[in-house]
Amino acid sequence: MRITVLGCSGSVSGPDSPASGYLLTAPGMNPVVIDFGPGILGALQRYADPGEVSIFLSHLHADHCLDLPGLLVWRRYHPNKPSGRALVYGPSDTSLRIGNASAETGGEWDDWSDVIDMRPWVEGEVVSFGGNSVTARRMYHPPESYGLRFVTDTGRILVYTGDTGMCDAVVEMATGADILLAEASWTHDPANRPPGIHLSGTEAGQVAARAGVGELLLTHIPPWTSREDVIAEAKAEFSGPVHAVSTGEVFDI
Repeated sequence: MRITVLGCSGSVSGPDSPASGYLLTAPGMNPVVIDFGPGILGALQRYADPGEVSIFLSHLHADHCLDLPGLLVWRRYHPNKPSGRALVYGPSDTSLRIGNASAETGGEWDDWSDVIDMRPWVEGEVVSFGGNSVTARRMYHPPESYGLRFVTDTGRILVYTGDTGMCDAVVEMATGADILLAEASWTHDPANRPPGIHLSGTEAGQVAARAGVGELLLTHIPPWTSREDVIAEAKAEFSGPVHAVSTGEVFDI
């Protein structure tokens, strides 16, 4: 399995990156996009047909999902209209929230079931796709939010934190992962961040160390946060490889 960074800017789009979105590909598997924030639909077109992807959403903050109305336009009106419906996994209110965002007028709801097969995450349930699997785990973040633990057909493990504050669940989910793709939105100075909500570079490194992961990939760093400071904080806590991802980078799992 391979992960391509479509976008990695935290909280908002940045000058060099769309917001959150990551493409998973593997032989014999339909492509999967993890999160679908602003700018992801355009970036995706460089690598895959948007009409052929499945989508796994961690949560419904705008920076993780609001290119989905554009995907509905693609699937409904592209001259080579995709066959069937796109599989989307996400929080329980995904259809309502995206339907509201896509509606023609305020107060209405766009029923997307004509082009989307929507399925809610069930915490702890193993979902199989293309010979691989994913399990969702609730995280510490204001809306209904999930981290995702992927196991490939060869037994390799990728864990994506989504957005979360420090909690036991994120450490448990990451335990033994070969690659931990962890958000790190702040430096650890309490003056720079509200309590909970997001991980600091220090906390991302602590999660990686406590969970015994093989490699730590940092993501979701906002334009106003120093990448260098976040990397330094993580390296001070975790002795393994640490890297802050950039748009277009590719990693083999």
